[in-house]
Amino acid sequence: MPPDGIDLTDLDLFVGGFPHDVFARLRKEAPVWWHEPTDHTPDGVGFWVVSRHADVLAAASDPATFSSERAPGHEGGGTLIQDLPHGLAAGVLLNMTDDPHHHRVRRLVTPAVSPRALAAMEGELRERAVAILEAVADPEHCDFLSEVALELPIQATLGLLGVPNSDRHRLVAWTAATLTYDDRELGQDTEATRRAAAEMAAYAAGLIEEKRHRPADDLLSAVVHARVETADGRTEPLDDLELSMFFSLLIAAGSETTRNAIALGLAALIDHPAQMEALRRDLSLVDRATEEILRWSSPTLYNRRTATADTTFGGQPLAAGDKVTLWWASADFDEEVFDRAQTFDVRRHPNPHLAFGHGTHFCLGAGLARLEIRVMLEELLARFEGFELAGEIERSRTNKHAGVARMPVRFRRRADG
Repeated sequence: MPPDGIDLTDLDLFVGGFPHDVFARLRKEAPVWWHEPTDHTPDGVGFWVVSRHADVLAAASDPATFSSERAPGHEGGGTLIQDLPHGLAAGVLLNMTDDPHHHRVRRLVTPAVSPRALAAMEGELRERAVAILEAVADPEHCDFLSEVALELPIQATLGLLGVPNSDRHRLVAWTAATLTYDDRELGQDTEATRRAAAEMAAYAAGLIEEKRHRPADDLLSAVVHARVETADGRTEPLDDLELSMFFSLLIAAGSETTRNAIALGLAALIDHPAQMEALRRDLSLVDRATEEILRWSSPTLYNRRTATADTTFGGQPLAAGDKVTLWWASADFDEEVFDRAQTFDVRRHPNPHLAFGHGTHFCLGAGLARLEIRVMLEELLARFEGFELAGEIERSRTNKHAGVARMPVRFRRRADG
């Protein structure tokens, strides 16, 4: 049995970063563990915690048994610990749908992030990265999160969607209000979160209507005008709710996950100066360094699935409707898979991390995220040196993302940069 007192729904457990010590014990003592509900647990319902790499991989590879949407006959589901109503979130948000509908909508997006599209995009991303770094007013007093790490992912996402870059700050603010829990608990809304969600939805509705009447060469226009096959073989456009949810999902993905990887990646290099120097001396390591940053930061900590039928998994009996949480951040530090798992190593290879998930829900933006991290690393090291943290990294209060709220860094421009 695992040690008593573990409560993964107590968000204070995560304010100092991912609780690696807790998950190391779970991997060793109870890799598939039933988490009883506590005062912090939404819905008052327990859930399974899957912490080993092999088990997380197996569950993610079996969407028929482990649904991202819901169990048959259940009114709630989704990929958060708390149940979300089917037809309003679960079953509508792309990441909370199952195949075949998930695949049909997903393939609308894949051309925009194909290897060919990303290769064509790299020059523009590099120009953006250079402009972002040149705009840092005072490298001696830089909030690396807001001034650097956030900027490239959100600018790239808005460019793909055809959204004015000037609107990025309010879109990021609305997203942050709905994703962080600084003044609330899991499953709770506040006036601020409701207002942010409503303002985001109103913005999305206006933009979608504009794309309907004046389509452009962008991803949102393509999705607005696309037709998707239905269960009975007809084709129809996505409805307003699906389009609004699609927009919100991509904004969240573009403003939350990759920015945290970039920030925590630099923090890891600062904490491991020999690794920083190895990368600086040999930039051919940048691809491996990018993968290690993704493993080390694990930007999405968990995703939930729902058991669709009674089954046995990891030696435990699961009932239809049971909530099952897959902890990617734990799998990425599994000692049975990663040699010296607690060591940050820019030369690590192979590196079978699960930072982008696995299977049918493997992150659509994985290639773009990798490109953004690589480009920013290359441009940072080309222009600056002497990196050091200038204070504590401030974390967002959440168990869902490796949220960074603020990261004070000081560095200086290279004389030959």
